Amino acid sequence: MSDGAPPGAIEERVLLISMPFGALERPALSLGLLKAHCDRLGVACDTRYLTFDFADMVGLGDYLWMCSDDVPYTAFVGEWLFSAALYGARPYADGAYVDEILKRAWRQDDAALARLQRMRAKVEPFLEHCLSTVAWEDYSLVGFTSVFQQNIASLALAARVKRSHPALTICFGGANWEEVMGVALQAQFPFVDLAFSGEADESFPAVLAARREGRPVQGIRGVTASATNGVAALAPAERVLDMDAVPTPDFSAFFTQFRASQAGGAITPSLLIETSRGCWWGEREHCTFCGLNGATMAFRSKSPGRVVGEISGLRKKHGVRTFNVVDDILDMTYFRSVLPQLADAKLDIDFFWEIKSNLTHEQVRLLRDAGVTSVQPGIESLSDHVLKLMRKGVTAFRNIELLKWCKEYGVKPYWNMLYGFPEETVEDYETTAALIPALWHLDPPTGYGPIRIDRFSPYFNEPSDYGMINLRPMAPFTYLYPFDARSLFKIAYYFEFDYADGREPETFVRPVIGLIRRWMTEGPHGMLSLRPNGPGSYELIDTRGERAEKPLRAVLSGWKAAVYLACDRTRAFSSLATLPEVEADGVEIADLRGFLGRCVERQLMVTNGQAWLNVAVHDPAREAEDERSATGGALTEPTLADA
Repeated sequence: MSDGAPPGAIEERVLLISMPFGALERPALSLGLLKAHCDRLGVACDTRYLTFDFADMVGLGDYLWMCSDDVPYTAFVGEWLFSAALYGARPYADGAYVDEILKRAWRQDDAALARLQRMRAKVEPFLEHCLSTVAWEDYSLVGFTSVFQQNIASLALAARVKRSHPALTICFGGANWEEVMGVALQAQFPFVDLAFSGEADESFPAVLAARREGRPVQGIRGVTASATNGVAALAPAERVLDMDAVPTPDFSAFFTQFRASQAGGAITPSLLIETSRGCWWGEREHCTFCGLNGATMAFRSKSPGRVVGEISGLRKKHGVRTFNVVDDILDMTYFRSVLPQLADAKLDIDFFWEIKSNLTHEQVRLLRDAGVTSVQPGIESLSDHVLKLMRKGVTAFRNIELLKWCKEYGVKPYWNMLYGFPEETVEDYETTAALIPALWHLDPPTGYGPIRIDRFSPYFNEPSDYGMINLRPMAPFTYLYPFDARSLFKIAYYFEFDYADGREPETFVRPVIGLIRRWMTEGPHGMLSLRPNGPGSYELIDTRGERAEKPLRAVLSGWKAAVYLACDRTRAFSSLATLPEVEADGVEIADLRGFLGRCVERQLMVTNGQAWLNVAVHDPAREAEDERSATGGALTEPTLADA
C-alpha cells in the first residue's frame, strides 16, 4: 500500500470466477456487471470462465449434454459430480443418490450413469488444474457467482484456494446465496469470508470502498461477513432505484476465453442483457408458485434511450446477434418506445424476451418487427380455473390468442404445462383435453410436469393456506448438503410437499399428459390457415392430422366471414350478434349459433360456452388490428353454406 494510506487499507485486485456448470454459449451477466463496477472504481479486476477449462477437459459434447434437457435439472447432477471433491468420499451417500435420484426417480440408463462417472473422475484433475494455472497470489479478493448448478463446484475450489492462500478474501453471490440460503451456507462453509445477497450493485462497490479505506465491511446491507462468533444477521440489500445508473456489463474476458476454447469453434455465442428488474405483475398479484425476485419484487426499468444504446453498443463491440433478455417480464411501455426504436435501428438481432400472455395482435407484430424471435409467455395452463388458482391474471383463451399470433408472426413461444395445483379438478383437465386437438397446429409446450414449491413463493410462505403439508427440501438436497434438517431447510430453494386432502393429481391428469406428449413429439402438425380470397372473401385451409393428405378447404364471406374474423380475439355471443354485417343481413340467432357450433365441431374455433375464438392463422400475417377496415368495409354474401 502507498504511503499515507489508512491503516488496514487494501490495494485491491479482484478475480471473478464462473465455475461449472455455467453456460458455455454466453457470459455471466453478474460478472460482467461487477467487472464494470470495478472499472468505475479504478479497481483492477480479472474474470475467469473456468467453465471452458472443464469443458475442454471432459469433452465439449459431455459438458453440453450435462446442460441439456437429457439430464434432468432437478436431479442436480452437476452438483453431485463435485460433491466428493467438497466433502470427501461418501460411498453410502453416493450409492443412495444414484439409486434413488438417478435410477428410480429419473430413470437414467447404464450408459448415462457411466458417462457421469467418467466426468466425475475428471473433477479432481480439473480442480488441481485450477489451482496451478491461476495466479491466486496476485489477487486480494476472489468472487464466485453461484446460480443453478454451480454451487458445489464453486465451494470445492474455494475451499482449496483458501487452504493454499489463507489471506485471500473469498466471496460468494448469486441466486444460490439469496437471503437465508446464503447465511446458512456461510455458516456451514466458514472459508467463505463474504456473502452477497440480492442485488450487489450497491453492496459490492461499498465493500471495495470500505476495504480501500481500511474500514470494516460489517454492517453493509446485503452482505454477511464470516466471524468467529458465527455469521452476522443479514440486512436486505439496497435496491437500485435508477436502472440507468447500472453500468453496461463488460464481457470482454468471456469472448477472449471463448475463442481460445473448444467451444469457440463449435458454439454460436449469445449475450444476456437486462432492461428491468422485479415484476410489475408480481407487485399487483404474486403468482402462487413463483419464487423469483426474493425480496426485490419492485419493478424498475431502464429508459428507452439507455436500452437501445446499450444493445447497439454490445452488438457492435462483440458482433453477437442473439440477445437473451433476463427480465422477469417485459415493460409494457416499451411497446411505445423501445420496440419501435429497435425495429427502426435494424440491428440484425434475434431477441428472447419474457412476456405476459395478455398481449394484443398488434403488440405481437411489434415484437416481430423489433427482432424478438422467441418469448416465454408464462402460459402454464389452458384451464381458466387453474390459471385463477395460479393468480396469473389471464384466461385460457388469452393464452391461445398469444399462441396463435406468435405462429402468425413467426415468434417462437416457449411454455410449460404445469399441473398439481391444490383445488384443481378433473373437469379442469377434461376441458384442457377438449381444447388441444383444435390447437394441434400451434406451438406445443416445451415441457410439462407437476408443480414444486420454490422458496419466496406464496406457496412456500403459507403452504397450509393452500392445502399443502409436510414441506421438505427436494430429495437431492439430502445427498448434496449433509447437514442437519434445520440447516438443510434453509439452504434449499426447491421443495416437495404432500396434499392435505391426500389427492394424487396424476390419476386424473394422465390423459392430458398423454395428449401433450403426442403434441410435443408427433409431426408434422399441419396448419389451419386463413387466406384472402378476393374482396371480402377468405379461404380456410386445414391440413392438421388426418387432413394432411386431403386438406379441408372452405370459403367464408358475408356475415360468416365477419363473425369468423371478429373471433380472431375472444368474443362473447352478444358481441357477435350485434356485428354490423350480422344485423344488416338479419341473421337469426339460431343461424348464428348453428354456424358457431359447426366451426367448433370442425375445430375451426374453440368455445367455453360463453365466448368463441377462431384458431386459424392468417397467411400472410395481418398488418392491421381491424381486418374489416383493411379490406374496405362490409363483407359480402356467404358462400360457406355447408360450414
